Order: sequence, then structure tokens, then C-alpha cells
Amino acid sequence: MGALDEFDTLIIGGGVVGMAVARALARAGREVVLLEAESTFGAHTSSRNSEVIHAGIYYPRGSLKATLCVAGKHALYDYCAERGIPHQRIGKVIVACNETQRQELEQIKQRAHANGVEDLEWLDIQQLRELEPAVVAAAGLFSPSTGIIDSHELLQSFRQEAEAAGAIIVPSSPVLGGKVTDRGISISVAGAEPTEVHCRAVINAAGLFAPRVAESIEGVPRESIPSAYFAKGHYYMLAGRSPFRHLVYPVPEPGGLGIHVTLDMAGATRFGPDVAWIDGVDYNFDATSAHKFYPAIRSYFPALEAGALLEGYTGIRPKISGPGQAAADFVVQGPDVHGLPLVNLYGIESPGLTASLALADLVRRTLA
Repeated sequence: MGALDEFDTLIIGGGVVGMAVARALARAGREVVLLEAESTFGAHTSSRNSEVIHAGIYYPRGSLKATLCVAGKHALYDYCAERGIPHQRIGKVIVACNETQRQELEQIKQRAHANGVEDLEWLDIQQLRELEPAVVAAAGLFSPSTGIIDSHELLQSFRQEAEAAGAIIVPSSPVLGGKVTDRGISISVAGAEPTEVHCRAVINAAGLFAPRVAESIEGVPRESIPSAYFAKGHYYMLAGRSPFRHLVYPVPEPGGLGIHVTLDMAGATRFGPDVAWIDGVDYNFDATSAHKFYPAIRSYFPALEAGALLEGYTGIRPKISGPGQAAADFVVQGPDVHGLPLVNLYGIESPGLTASLALADLVRRTLA
């Protein structure tokens, strides 16, 4: 990019969702430039998660999380098969350890059915033991359409297709701010060659930083920008061979889905994430968090031995609702809200990866 460039559509953020949007818009014939602040793509939420293809079980009926997760799940499985993206429809078990949690499982099943997820199967103690011998619980729900995916390969595939369709993808290009003009939006970009870009439309897919990016653009109504909250989660690895065949989840907890078992494509076992509310982006691993993990995991996997958890990594959920507040839905905010040639994507936490293709299609329709 030179000292002054003009483009049709500018995307801010090179995570899975931003790259999926670049692919969708470029394939639809739009001139697309994507700017990523970091030197690598997907350095934040896209690479610091459980890499799960969610079924669409937990979310309120009619919410964007529910509708886009279910649509995105089907689209993502088809896409992975078509493009050879490593994935596995491994299935997951949601477990209840007491009568209260058994009642919560019933509510989860009803919510899933309302969302169009009709393949959940009840498991009694014997069925649960046959499916997951290492798990001890009073009852369970089995979700056969939950899966796992290599998120890095998915991101790379989206990028390849976006560039093949003509999109320009630029790393190490943090956005400093912008201004709404009579021709669209002007964006100031830092990096090795600081520049100013004029574009007819902007997609703010900056994830953790989306509210801050919106605030930096002069002319965006401040009342339309939600507050940003950061929920940090730790992941621990299990030493030795995995005793699990499927993903194993407890009933959800405030702020997340509870400390659960996930398997990666190599078969390694991860536990996490917990929920720790923080003030900003900080990926430091707090080893004292293990004191929460052992009892939480032993509630359904009592054979966990002392010292078996190894420090893994952390991730941060880009939330727009804070502690004690009702969980916020995805926000895809277009010109119908603020009257600007701008689409803001706020609060794109889980199931954002699963919903990425459906989110991209929604952005394309919002711009049309």
C-alpha cells in the first residue's frame, strides 16, 4: 500500500472470522483488503481455544449464536470435507454428577431441540460407562455432531481462497484510527509503511479489540459501541495416554462451559478453560489455577492423579457482557443501526469458530 490508497472494502482483523469474511466478499466479487495488527494471523482467540466444532446446544432460541452455530456447523463440516481440513466428528458427552445437574441436562436438551439440534441421546449410568469408562456421573447427554478441527489449517485455507479470489492480506498493519467521510471511511494504518486508506466500507472483525477499534473511528456513535470484557481461560494438558474417547463436558458455569475435556487431532487431552475476569489482554499462565482444576475434573474423572496436569496455554474470550450479567449474544452491527458503511462484529467468542462461515455470509448480506 502506498501513501494514499482507495479500496472498496477494508477488513480489520485476520482471525478465523475476519479471514472467512475476506473469502466470502472476495468470492462475491468485491475488492477486499484485510489488515492484521500482528505479524501472524489468528494470534489471539482463533489460536487460543478448544478447537471444537459445536453442535449449537446451549444458546437461547433465535439468538445469533444459536442460528449461526447450527448453520455454521453444517457448512464447516462440508467445507472441511471439500478442502481436506483435518477434523473429526468425535462427539461429546455432557455429564450430570447429581440430581440438580440432571435437571439442568433436561433443560439443555430442550434448548438444543429448540435450536434444531435433535440428535442428543440420553445416557444412563451403564451407557455412560460403556461410552466413557473413565467418567463417573449420574447421567449424561451424548452429542454425536460435536467435533474437533485443526483451526490453523482452517485459517490458512480461508486465507488461500481469499487471496485466490483477489483479496489483499496484510499482516503487521495495526489500525491507529479513522474518520467517517462523505466517500466512506478513512483509516490510518501503522506498520513498516504507515499509510492512510480510504474505503467505501469497513468490516471491524478485530475480536478482542473490536470495541476499541470502533471507538478509534471518528463519527461512529459512541452509544452504539458495547463495553469490552475479557474472560481469561487456562488450559492444562494431561500427562500420558488419554483415557477418553470423546469430548467430556460438565454442565455450563457462569461465563463459560465449565472445565471440560477436549482432544486435539493428535489425540492429546486438554482440560479447560476456567473463567478468570481480567482488565486487558494478558496471556501469562497462572500455575496456581491448578487448585481449581483438580477438584473440578475429579467431579467426573476421579482417577485423575496428583501431578498429572501439565501447564498448557491461555486464551481470552472477547465478551461484551461482564461478571454477573446475562451472557450477551453475538452482535453484527451494520448500517441499519448507525447509518454508516461499517459492519462491527462484537462479542464473537465461542461458537465463533464453528459459526465462521455463517457469520461471513451474514456480513456479506449486511453489506449488500
